[in-house]
Amino acid sequence: MELLRANLSRVRIPEPTNRIYKQECCISFDSPVVTLSCKSEGGLFIDMNTFLAFGKDCVGWNFEKTGNPVYLHIRQTKKAVFEDRPLKKPTLLAIGVEGGFDNNEPAYEETHSIVIFPDYVTLPFPSVELPEKVRLAVDAILMAEGAERKEQVASWTADNKKISAYAMNLQQLDNGIMVPPSGWKCAKCDKTENLWLNLTDGMTLCGRRNWDGSGGNNHAIDHFKETGYPLAVKLGTITADLDAADVFSYPEDESVLDPLLAQHLAFFGIDFSSLQKTEMTTAERELDQNTNFDWNRIQESGQEAEPLFGPGYTGLVNLGNSCYLAATMQVMFSTRSFCARYYMNQSLKKAFVDAPADPTVDLNMQLTKLANGLLSGKYSVPAPEKDDTTSVANSTPTVKQEGIPPRMFKSVIAASHPEFSTMRQQDLIAAAAAAIVVSVVDDDIVYLDALEFFLHFIDQVERVNAGKPELDPSLSFKFGIEERLACPSGKVAYNRRHDYILSLGIPLHKAINKDELEAFQKSKAERDLEGKEVSTGQIVRPRVRLVDCLQSFIAEEEVHDFYSTELKAKVTATKNAGLTSFPDYLVLHMRKFVMEAGWVPKKLDVYIDVPDTIDISHMRSKGIQPGEELLPEAAAGDLAESEKLLANEDIVSQLASMGFNYLHCQKAAINTSNAGVEEAMNWLLSHMDDSDIDAPISQEAQSSGASFVDQSKVDTLVSFGFEEDIARKALKASGGDIEKATDWIFNPNASGPSDMSVSSSTTSIGDSHLPDGGGVYRLMGIVSHIGTSTQCGHYVAHIHKDGRWVIFNDEKVGVSKDPPKDMGYLYVFERLNS
Repeated sequence: MELLRANLSRVRIPEPTNRIYKQECCISFDSPVVTLSCKSEGGLFIDMNTFLAFGKDCVGWNFEKTGNPVYLHIRQTKKAVFEDRPLKKPTLLAIGVEGGFDNNEPAYEETHSIVIFPDYVTLPFPSVELPEKVRLAVDAILMAEGAERKEQVASWTADNKKISAYAMNLQQLDNGIMVPPSGWKCAKCDKTENLWLNLTDGMTLCGRRNWDGSGGNNHAIDHFKETGYPLAVKLGTITADLDAADVFSYPEDESVLDPLLAQHLAFFGIDFSSLQKTEMTTAERELDQNTNFDWNRIQESGQEAEPLFGPGYTGLVNLGNSCYLAATMQVMFSTRSFCARYYMNQSLKKAFVDAPADPTVDLNMQLTKLANGLLSGKYSVPAPEKDDTTSVANSTPTVKQEGIPPRMFKSVIAASHPEFSTMRQQDLIAAAAAAIVVSVVDDDIVYLDALEFFLHFIDQVERVNAGKPELDPSLSFKFGIEERLACPSGKVAYNRRHDYILSLGIPLHKAINKDELEAFQKSKAERDLEGKEVSTGQIVRPRVRLVDCLQSFIAEEEVHDFYSTELKAKVTATKNAGLTSFPDYLVLHMRKFVMEAGWVPKKLDVYIDVPDTIDISHMRSKGIQPGEELLPEAAAGDLAESEKLLANEDIVSQLASMGFNYLHCQKAAINTSNAGVEEAMNWLLSHMDDSDIDAPISQEAQSSGASFVDQSKVDTLVSFGFEEDIARKALKASGGDIEKATDWIFNPNASGPSDMSVSSSTTSIGDSHLPDGGGVYRLMGIVSHIGTSTQCGHYVAHIHKDGRWVIFNDEKVGVSKDPPKDMGYLYVFERLNS
């Protein structure tokens, strides 16, 4: 006790704003749970100065680094679970978090003690003999919600409510209405539940009618439509905690915050401090619509795979819409470069020593933690099933593993890309808003797909290893691409860029089963006429060879509106591409998502014939050849000329045929970037009275027209998940064509007027620092997308390890009986030594 008193200066009582970690070690995946198989046999140690958590193997490192000697030791042991255990009702739109959907997490007995380092002196807690400061600090730590849970709940629960634009200046009518503390009833019907108090005139009215006839009679929203009074609060949700009250803004069509709610309630005589909660909030009612569904996961061929355990066979727990992360990271840590950088050549202790004061926000630390969790085998052991209804004492290990939750890694990698931080399921949100019962976990909503995550992840790894190429594992994926453009003058230009993926179009016209396809289409048409459906087993899909997809990348294509610095005019050039270096790992992205009519994203239902090995030696770029003459460098005048936009004659002639002035029609086409007749006509009608409408077309007008981008098309691309500046640049480069713009995003140097007026230099980007070798590759990883569109689905990884294919489906890891080689979205090939 004297030793503890001597170190009281190193003990802090946490403030409400402090992040307190108590569910997981910051540098390993140890938890408070004491098990015989794996996890943390010694529980967790909470640093009572920094409130960071450490497992038994790591807490000594923290003492060495910080000198903080006092720790709260938390140990949890599993309680016996019996068949008659009542299910808890969820109170949050969440899965696997406190108050969320019950996913049959076991209950635990928890014990606490105070440990003083370096001699591991242990004092019991609770104890009246402990100094008051220590008792207060421990109580605050135990009562606080853990930082891990806070982040998880924040990602899962409804979007943060915003302050209503109508709250601060809300008009309230002095009509003598005083609202009683109970006994409410709709002023227009007999409803006594789901009642809303309009904060302008004090009318108590029932809520909306649900799709099945339940709920209210729409009197509250009808009242808003009649009066325009914007804000209402749900009676029965008002308590002393006003932030929890359910305030709805009809014009903003969402739940909001009212900072003056106390004042607005007092206007109608409501003393909120004495009220008790009697009604569910809107978010809680949404939860109630989603509590009775089976959450099965996708499994290969609908069969249980033979489970695998040990180093390199650790699953990743799905945190909610994180399947893209799990599939991608399993592949990453199956490569030699990432294994060496973050596991073999860097220990957990070294990463922790090099990390900042808070290791939870350091990407290097969290990648090392993730690598050790996946590759050490410590956490890849059989575990009792979570839904085991027998007593723990009688339970036996099953063939499943628990997996590790990559919470801290996800939080760090998402910090620079907010869209990756959410765990929400978009289908759950939208359906709950419409009061439709939905299944939550069957299909992950793919906000941003595995490709985007891979590119974002590689970018972050490259950034943190900047200036240290010998350490950077992202270089093993990097390669050079060279494009050769041939002008009708006979001269050529070369462009070079670096990339991490080879994005391939799928030439459906090269399908190798055309006869079967034609027969199927004919049969399907006949069945449609008869009103019969085609069963899944009868569907015939196009089958395209990967070699044809690769050939389409290097095939020659025409580039329209290419400005020739030799001919001083826009011409049609030809372009072909090749690789200037062959990376250690080649990632092929199959462009399966295309645009249907109405710009609706659709996934191509196609099979790709992928061999186990490929040879891309023929795809190596040859560079400038003897006898070739480069196009002259673009002068300032040439650059301005190349950016000029000429009016599309088809648009001009159609407008002129309607009786419009020919010059005016040309201007309309130029100022709408030749987007179309309708766009040009709209511009023309709104600019008929311009003072310069009859002035000759200036170079400035042509240049500004070239930069015009239809905002509605920008919004369309943004709705697909692309950033606005990238969408705008893509549309500009592709002449306003949405389909070409999506291709441009995946292949930024694709044809387009703004990209084709380029320097003829061939040395702008060097490849000396890139890996290179022969062109023979072996297939080692597949990331497959299960689902019909970009808006829904699930990602699964298949990886070739130890001479066999292995399926990684979130926390499930097993032998793959039938790897879907022809259904991949991303293919990862490993270069074989020459």
